[in-house]
Amino acid sequence: MTESPTVRLAVLIDADNVSSSHSSALLAELARYGIPTVKRAYGDWTTQQLTGWKSELARHAIQPIQQFANTVGKNSTDSALIIDAMDLLYSANLDAFALVSSDSDFTRLATRLRESGKTVYGLGQRKTPASLQAACDKFIFLEVLRDQDDAEDVPPSQDADAEGDSLPDLRTILEAAVRSTAQEDGWSPLGAVGTYLGKAHASFDPRHYGYSRLSVLVGKQDYLDLDHPDGGQPRVRVTPKRAPRKRTAAKKTTAAKP
Repeated sequence: MTESPTVRLAVLIDADNVSSSHSSALLAELARYGIPTVKRAYGDWTTQQLTGWKSELARHAIQPIQQFANTVGKNSTDSALIIDAMDLLYSANLDAFALVSSDSDFTRLATRLRESGKTVYGLGQRKTPASLQAACDKFIFLEVLRDQDDAEDVPPSQDADAEGDSLPDLRTILEAAVRSTAQEDGWSPLGAVGTYLGKAHASFDPRHYGYSRLSVLVGKQDYLDLDHPDGGQPRVRVTPKRAPRKRTAAKKTTAAKP
């Protein structure tokens, strides 16, 4: 899902919930989907916890929004971000919102923004609850953005699998996408498969499974066939099951009687 570069995007960061080490990568990723017209980070900037963010604010022209923790045990940062998002929804000429947090408290906000016709991108850690992931049009894992410069097209390690156990089963969703978009001959255009996956699974991204592109991911699955017709677009199908070979009974030979 890549939008027009003229899309006006609001980037709202829950700085209490997200490390400053992700700032450059997440903004570079969001530039693929639109122009970050509004960039705000929310938190209590009087605390030592957000020291790492302070240099990133000036570097990326992010506006800090101060929110004091007036009550112990209550996250006032969430409330400030939600109120600002609703103000921007009605007062600013924006096309999309990016909510940068792993906090499920923003699930209703994401749903409300989408109900108003806005595209919502979520960015958070792999541990982000499924409810928030599903509430966004697309959800991107920050760990993937941080590591993608060093990534190779190889399957994720066992540690990565354990870390990302909230991901849907790859074979299940790929086969469903191919069958749902298949033409009469059983082949599906790869682009149609990608569009289906993006709509059906907000968290789907080939990078989450260790591959840079959908075509590379599909080509590595032994239950799928990937074809590149001359002059045509790539296409994919579920590998047909081979019929079992029929066993022929061995002929019995009888020795001739003397």
